[in-house]
Amino acid sequence: MGQIKNAEWLRQRNERARARLLKAVPEGFPKPVLRHALAARWIPELPSRAVELYWRAHPLRADRLARALARRSGAPPGWGWSEDESFRTPPAPYRDARFAKGPGSCCICGQPVFRFGWHRDITGAGRASRGQWHAPCVAAWKFWNAPSDQARLLKRLQGRRCGTTGRRLLRGAEVDHRVPLFQVSRQHRDLPWPDLLGFWGTPNLQVINRRAHVEKCAAEAADRARARVKAQLPAAPP
Repeated sequence: MGQIKNAEWLRQRNERARARLLKAVPEGFPKPVLRHALAARWIPELPSRAVELYWRAHPLRADRLARALARRSGAPPGWGWSEDESFRTPPAPYRDARFAKGPGSCCICGQPVFRFGWHRDITGAGRASRGQWHAPCVAAWKFWNAPSDQARLLKRLQGRRCGTTGRRLLRGAEVDHRVPLFQVSRQHRDLPWPDLLGFWGTPNLQVINRRAHVEKCAAEAADRARARVKAQLPAAPP
């Protein structure tokens, strides 16, 4: 009885949410977003929530879009990736108070923010006066900082094959950066900012079996040790 009552309550709740959402969406609202919202188990009541729900469900698509928007903006004049910044977090010049564009511009990619957190003016209302995040950039930022949360999607992208051995992925498979982030910090920090973001995104991510991951990490640690020893050796006489 309890399950029947809960199912009936959810059905009635979704009917109300559906009606409210359809009444609120403006002309030109993205149809894929609306279809996704109406198919959700919990239908969102507001267009902004529908947009958020859509990009949360498509982090790989959000990653590509956020990097494309960053390429459109480019790094602000005078910005450089400081060695004091952690290499585990992707560089974000527009989050720096010195280069922030303020409300109406995304603090991740630097492009204008429009209604519902969209990256284009789909309603003709112009730039949002207070928006500071694109909805896809929010999803991309979360993906860049916690790619392991999307292991299932990345496994599917790889055809469920290990990124290093080509063998079938096992249950304990782990998400890995092909080029380690510490290496990005040391060897690639002078690349253009939009190119740097790719090291945190899909182009540099793979899912590999745990044993292959352990072996890869051991090899990387050995390389770092050799580099430290080499740096400490006295310079050869001229």
